[in-house]
Amino acid sequence: METVTDVDDAEVLARSRADPERFAVLFERYFTPLHMYVARRLGGAASDDVAAETFLIAFRERNRFDPARGSVRAWLYGIATNQIRGHHRAEERGYRAHARAAAEPVYTSDEERADSRILAGAARDALVAALADLSPGDRDALLLIVWGELSHDETAAALGIPVGTVGSRMHRARRRLRAALNDFDPTNQR
Repeated sequence: METVTDVDDAEVLARSRADPERFAVLFERYFTPLHMYVARRLGGAASDDVAAETFLIAFRERNRFDPARGSVRAWLYGIATNQIRGHHRAEERGYRAHARAAAEPVYTSDEERADSRILAGAARDALVAALADLSPGDRDALLLIVWGELSHDETAAALGIPVGTVGSRMHRARRRLRAALNDFDPTNQR
């Protein structure tokens, strides 16, 4: 079996059609970064399930991969994003619950540390609330680029949309996040 760097991804995938064990090369290359991306999106045990399910789907569907539509990496992230969409309602509920929980006061005896924690928590809460307010498409594009570290081209392939649409979604997402954080006043949070 070839090493991780011997053969490009599309060739490994093509060869895995006749020799399924070769698919392990793609798993070794991409499981950890894909799992990290999914964990940032979903957290907890759901990320383990979604990352594993992504590779199971990719293995089952490996005959349907079309290299003309993008890279294997983008294809895998597209599968993961579709799986995340299945968890989207829970993800959005989590964002909103987190924002509601931020309204609860935090008490500690160490006043300076408490102040910095409150300010950091308030900034995080403002960002989480702003993420929850993004459309699912804008949020997917933003998080694939920021957390998944995909390029615009790879994000377009992963989502099955034109590259220009990725740019539009990123512009909208950045504008909304910037506005939410510019309106953030750490002295007026409770």
